[in-house]
Amino acid sequence: MGVTLKDEKIIDRWSIIVEEGQGKAEQIYQDTESYIKGSKAPGIEIEKVKVRPSWLKGLFGVERNYVMVANEGLGDYRMFIGVRDYGNNLDVSWYLTCEPGFFKKKLSEVLTRGASDKALSFNLDLFQQQDLNAYATVVHHCLIKAVEKIMAGLGQDTSKIDRKSRGFLGIS
Repeated sequence: MGVTLKDEKIIDRWSIIVEEGQGKAEQIYQDTESYIKGSKAPGIEIEKVKVRPSWLKGLFGVERNYVMVANEGLGDYRMFIGVRDYGNNLDVSWYLTCEPGFFKKKLSEVLTRGASDKALSFNLDLFQQQDLNAYATVVHHCLIKAVEKIMAGLGQDTSKIDRKSRGFLGIS
């Protein structure tokens, strides 16, 4: 499946470079998926996808592999985990996105006079906010656990991992 992921959809993110981690991407993906499944977090779905920055670039083959993690109760919110070799290092990241459906997007634009296409998506009740935070935090912790495993195997100090995300939730 191909997904177009534009910058304006990203509401939170986290990343790390694992020095000398080249060739370990598949292990990170496998361990993260295993940890997520082992968490038994409700309603979480995991799928491998091809991500492109725009529809047009996708036509020219500009895309990368990601794992998309979704929560069935929070359809507008998806997390994308990307792991790739970067020289002899490993670039590991996740992006939490908010992408309302067509009708919700249009209604949000009308209600905010074009100021936001996500107004209705951000209007979460207490339980939805709690679920979003729990879902994103579980995925975040599972990815960090997979990164720690790789770093430990490379003899690296895992205490130097910056665990705080940057954005809407500020997960740590």
